[in-house]
Amino acid sequence: MGYHRAGFDVVGVDIRPQPRFPFEFHQADALTFPLGGFDVIHASPPCQRYTMAQNAAKNAHNHPDLIPPIRERLERSGIPYVIENVVGAPLISPILLCGLALGLKVKRHRLFEASFLMLVPPCPSHDQDYYVIFGHECRNRRHGVASGRKNKIAVGREAMGINWMTRGELSESIPPAYTEFIGRQALQVIR
Repeated sequence: MGYHRAGFDVVGVDIRPQPRFPFEFHQADALTFPLGGFDVIHASPPCQRYTMAQNAAKNAHNHPDLIPPIRERLERSGIPYVIENVVGAPLISPILLCGLALGLKVKRHRLFEASFLMLVPPCPSHDQDYYVIFGHECRNRRHGVASGRKNKIAVGREAMGINWMTRGELSESIPPAYTEFIGRQALQVIR
C-alpha cells in the first residue's frame, strides 16, 4: 500500500495465496518469477530464520535462508531493489526504520537493504506511548495487552496504519508508511 501511495503500480508475488492483497497478485515463486518490466523490486524473504521471537527463534534452522539467493537474483537483474527483513537478518548496509519515526504509534523495527542510497529518519526516544504487535498480541508500552479480540485487532490496525488486515496478517506485516517513505526515495532514483 505504501508504494501505491508513493505513486507506483504495485504487483505482488508470493508462493502462498494472498486473497486479501489489494493489488495485482501472482501466486508464484519469487526466485523464478520474471522480473522484466519492473521499475523497482521490493523483496521480503520470510523472517523466521532471523527473528528473535521466542518460538520462531527455536525453530530457525527449519526455515530456509532466502536472503542470499534473492539478493543475487536482484543484483543480476540490474533493477533497483529493496530487501526488507527483521533486525538480525544478514542484510548489507541496511537502514533501520521505526514506526515512531514515521508518525505511527507502533515500535516495529525493520531493516531495509537497497541498491540505491536512502536517507533515514532517526528513531525517536522510546519513552513515549506506543504499541508492540507480535504473534496475536498487541501490547501498549504503558498499559499492557489490549483487551478483547476485536479491540486488539482495531488497536493494532490503527497503530500500524493498516485498516484491512487480519490479526495474523498484522503480525507479519510492515506498516505502509515504511514503504511509502522508501517509495518516494525510489522514485527519485528511477526518474
